[in-house]
Amino acid sequence: MTADPAPRLETDWLSLPELVEVLDEPLGRVRRLLDEFHLIGSRRHGALKVPAVFIVDGHPLSSLRGTVFVLHDAGFDDDEAIDWLLETDDSIGTAPIEALLAGRKSEVRRVARGLA
Repeated sequence: MTADPAPRLETDWLSLPELVEVLDEPLGRVRRLLDEFHLIGSRRHGALKVPAVFIVDGHPLSSLRGTVFVLHDAGFDDDEAIDWLLETDDSIGTAPIEALLAGRKSEVRRVARGLA
């Protein structure tokens, strides 16, 4: 018997053209935000897409970048990092991205460091 997967936060996924519009930035700047891990995306379903929840008021969530670095240091690739951010984590009590949105950056990063 396998355990049920963790509940996953529902979010829209934005393509590069949609990111250009939402962020009001040229494509080159959007690609730079991705290259520098201000945003991360997935190609699981074809074209690169970014969870819309990673963007707040037309800007990448400021606490996302450092959290992505912690997850990469723990051995996560971008897809795994996205999954972890969107799935409920028992030790946090909610999806890590929701905790980041609520200003709980230190707690999220402490838990992420423990995943290594």
